[in-house]
Amino acid sequence: MTSFFHIVVPRLEVAPIVTQSLLRLIVAAVLGGLIGLERELKHKPAGLRTNLFICFGSAMFTLLSEQLASNYGGDHTRIAAQIIPGIGFIGAGSILHARNNITGLTTAATLFVVAAVGMAAGGGLYYTAIFSTVVILICLYGLGRFEQRFKPFLTAYEVTGASADGIVGEVNRVLEREHRLMHSVQIARADSHVRLQFVVDGTPAQQHTILQELRRSTMFQSVSSLGPTEGE
Repeated sequence: MTSFFHIVVPRLEVAPIVTQSLLRLIVAAVLGGLIGLERELKHKPAGLRTNLFICFGSAMFTLLSEQLASNYGGDHTRIAAQIIPGIGFIGAGSILHARNNITGLTTAATLFVVAAVGMAAGGGLYYTAIFSTVVILICLYGLGRFEQRFKPFLTAYEVTGASADGIVGEVNRVLEREHRLMHSVQIARADSHVRLQFVVDGTPAQQHTILQELRRSTMFQSVSSLGPTEGE
């Protein structure tokens, strides 16, 4: 009877701890997955699995910090403190620098706050983690749509014509009206025509005007928009 008592009681004491830990990890996985799903739907490099793993891992490290310190002593914040430089290293890898363009800053920032959500969930701060996730989703979705309407972005175009000098001069004339310049200019010569590809920085309204003006010109044999070249 005594041995049975010693076996059962520790299990009853351990069960709430295990349940609480599992709940924290599940909350972290769900919240990280929600943020990752938004990133996945926008075809970003750090999508569903990346954000879910980072949030889940941050929660796990937070739990380990607390439980290891309780069992073996020491500062329970030491392991959790290393999450920040670790996520910073991952975020730095998501930032790309090409010529004068830097992309991936929003992705890096998202990974940083997702790790914070995981730490909050791992620490049992459920309301803080849920509220933070809602704010992050509002910023990514709501402000993202706002930026799409007003923020300048790079768009690639391709035009063809009889001569390189003629089509370059005509493109510059069209862009001059919007006070824009060509970037990343590439010219390819064929037997019957010349292809000119270039990138223009401008707001959605300016990009629409540029495309319409290019299509109205009689100097070009064809005009096409190749779409945005970057975006968060």
